[in-house]
Amino acid sequence: MVRVPRPRKAVVAVAACALTAGALVSCGADSPGEGVASAPHAENAACEQLADRYPDRLGGKELAFTDRPGVAVWGENTIVLRCGVELPVPTIDPCATVDGVDWVLREDRSKDGGKVVVTYGRDPAVEAVISDDIVAVDDVMVDLSALVRPVKTHTKCISLDDVQPPSPAG
Repeated sequence: MVRVPRPRKAVVAVAACALTAGALVSCGADSPGEGVASAPHAENAACEQLADRYPDRLGGKELAFTDRPGVAVWGENTIVLRCGVELPVPTIDPCATVDGVDWVLREDRSKDGGKVVVTYGRDPAVEAVISDDIVAVDDVMVDLSALVRPVKTHTKCISLDDVQPPSPAG
């Protein structure tokens, strides 16, 4: 697991135009939340608790959609959150720690001018898709981290600095 150094926080933007696991978030959707499916584990009790804490505004956008379990949309699909996505497996994808929450940048699913991030080491996992239209991405990541921080942590991202080479036999 590669981790972005903490001082850089997270410069990650997430697009509303990304194919996500089981859900297509399409540009130009007629209404917020259109085409966004609940994640496989959205009925998890922790996702229900998370839904009770969705902020009214995120990245300067109003909370616009919460009609599906585990799904929240701010603006017109500007920020899409899905709770209960499949847990990420260990990966070499970049990982950033933002206020104690590890986020993996899903480069393979980040396209069309934006990125997809998923919490790492928390069950249930939370995925965020943030449009490049968001100027204050760091602020959004801090707010999202505060939202998901209560979700139980099982593991964390590590970097090469965290791995100790074996001592030479002598």
